[in-house]
Amino acid sequence: MIKSILMILCLSSIFTSDENIDTTQWDKVIDAIIQVESRGNPNAYNKSSGATGAMQIKKIVVDDCNEYLEKLKKKRRFTYEDRWDVQKSKEMFVLIQMRYNKTNDIEKAARIWNGGCCYKKESTDEYYRKFLNFYNKEG
Repeated sequence: MIKSILMILCLSSIFTSDENIDTTQWDKVIDAIIQVESRGNPNAYNKSSGATGAMQIKKIVVDDCNEYLEKLKKKRRFTYEDRWDVQKSKEMFVLIQMRYNKTNDIEKAARIWNGGCCYKKESTDEYYRKFLNFYNKEG
């Protein structure tokens, strides 16, 4: 019951009237991920994977976010170009966490970002170690 109430509060609080998404609860995690993914470069591009921007987002993540927004009956949608925008990338991260990490577990957040919603722990171990190095350096 309490978990359900917290989830409802979380869902209602992340969207303002113009449907922007509050990323502040994830700032430290996001900052560490940005360092792992691109060393903070908002213009980063991985030619082999097609991942772009500071958070190295693939098109499938944008599609996943839009599908989830539709499920939530929100009008907001992201474009592939939004991957280059750091704030919009952070908002996509939050949506992915809302969808696949209902407990807001930090380790799970990093592993999902690297390996997708069905990640394998052993496949994301190296990424998670890199993430922790940056996460533990943050103030």
